[in-house]
Amino acid sequence: MTDPVLLISGASFKEDERARLAEAYPATFVDGPDAMSGVPEGQRGAIRAVAYKGHKPFGGAEMDLFPNLGVIANYGVGYDAIDVAAASARGIKVTNTPDVLSDDVADLAVAMLLAQARTMRLGEAHVRSGDWAKKGELPLNRKVSGSTVGIVGLGRIGREIADRLAAFKMEIHYHSRSEKETPGWTYHADPVSLAGAVDFLVVALVGGSATEGYVSKEVIDAMGPRGVLVNISRGTTVDEGALLDALEEGRIGGAGLDVFLNEPNLDPRFLKLENVVLQPHQGSGSVETRRDMALLQLANVRAFLEGAALPTAVN
Repeated sequence: MTDPVLLISGASFKEDERARLAEAYPATFVDGPDAMSGVPEGQRGAIRAVAYKGHKPFGGAEMDLFPNLGVIANYGVGYDAIDVAAASARGIKVTNTPDVLSDDVADLAVAMLLAQARTMRLGEAHVRSGDWAKKGELPLNRKVSGSTVGIVGLGRIGREIADRLAAFKMEIHYHSRSEKETPGWTYHADPVSLAGAVDFLVVALVGGSATEGYVSKEVIDAMGPRGVLVNISRGTTVDEGALLDALEEGRIGGAGLDVFLNEPNLDPRFLKLENVVLQPHQGSGSVETRRDMALLQLANVRAFLEGAALPTAVN
């Protein structure tokens, strides 16, 4: 029996995704980084690539289990679970799956913004319960078109969100590490200034230690009582405690959230709020996009094992 050259790591891999990888190269499977030490020691030296999916920390200790590991191919654009500095120090390349999921994530950001502003969750409940016929119309909600939106992080996904919202005749403001070439959009050098200037604030930052708590209490407070926060980045990018306090106390108008700290075990305080739209981290969750992500992950594994240039290298 041929020793595996590929380690497939992640309990959330779908059966077809695992099968596609295993059909391409001799492979073995573990649920995640905490199970990597269970790979038989005699097989570890043959492992040259890891196909990784998940949010559990993947650090240097796990990498050291595989002395000939050369690439960690991440499933997803965000790779904050992987210690890239530790990988680089060991000569291990890290790849991700950008671009192919930008449209889906941007679509969901816009959908959550609309759903929150137009109280669509409450509206559907009003219809399904029979209250529309019994109690009449809901209170008026708020207009989105023509309002002002701020994008925190104008990378690939942030730009897609901004382009979509520009089509809603919205005035676009943004904050990024540097000013970008845009069609007249307004740049803010700090997120507090941005939050104070807009009606809606959309968070599209990368995850990781550099952006932890980036949307701070000060940023949230600057939004004001009609401000709406939409987060499709990572739960770590927002001070979740400050956000919950502001939502409960009515100091901001509402939120649309696809990501949380400690997901899927989110803070139960969210479940009691009527002014939030909650989604189960499904930004890239379409059949088409997840297939394209899996194919790009495999393309990175194949490129490394066959000595070609990596399509989407991180380091």
